Amino acid sequence: MSRTRFARALAMPALAFSAAAVATAAPVQLTVTIENLATANSVSFAPLHVGFHNGTFDAFNNGQAAGAGITTVAEGGSGTQWQADFGAADPTATRGTIGGALLPGASNSQVFTVDPSLNPFFTFASMVIPSNDLFIGNDSPTGFRLFDAAGNLLISSIDQLAREIWDNGSEVADPASAAFVVGGNNDARTAQNGVVNFSFGELNAFNGLTTAAGYVFNNSLNGGETVYRIGFAVQNAVPEPAGVGLALAALGLLAGVRRVGHWRSKPTANFTAA
Repeated sequence: MSRTRFARALAMPALAFSAAAVATAAPVQLTVTIENLATANSVSFAPLHVGFHNGTFDAFNNGQAAGAGITTVAEGGSGTQWQADFGAADPTATRGTIGGALLPGASNSQVFTVDPSLNPFFTFASMVIPSNDLFIGNDSPTGFRLFDAAGNLLISSIDQLAREIWDNGSEVADPASAAFVVGGNNDARTAQNGVVNFSFGELNAFNGLTTAAGYVFNNSLNGGETVYRIGFAVQNAVPEPAGVGLALAALGLLAGVRRVGHWRSKPTANFTAA
């Protein structure tokens, strides 16, 4: 084999290793910040349940009966079955819960370690309070893709409007059995046997009632008003040993290519026997 062809043979695997190292997105530290932007004395929100996943977990569907998972979010905020269903649908997903009750004007944040290559999609759900079974969340498992194939953040924030508040359709709207109101008994719920659909008009039934947080509820929301925001910020990449190894291998092979090129560039006389 000629020196030129030998150099090319070394260069090709070196470039392949280098490309593989670049194409594999390293895990990142992702800060998720939630904000209640609703009008003062209006809606609050239960803890936000989140998951970063491969796009297979479908929490609910508009116009269909709610499953047990989303119902544990909408009727009491706990989301225990939602989390369990999520884990069963996608065992490699990164899941968690952010904060407690989020009152109007409040915010909270939490850091998650996310693998963009494995879990580029984002799903969330939170109960709207006071209510019987209102919530916010995404009905499409691939509706929010946070990362591209190279691990770049595609979405900096997600806004939820008042008209995007869902009615779970599982419990009859009744302040006497609702959550987050003084005197409400959420264990006395009445089954509705309906379907999931957009509805924030039910909130009017709570006007004038005292919430568990102590403020008197006043639903002055309009449909186009932003009531909730989820923000995303990448802090830093988490070191990935395999990626580092590939990069080092690529550098070693490239160094070999340079040595071959240097050897070939010397005058012919240097390689002629005396």
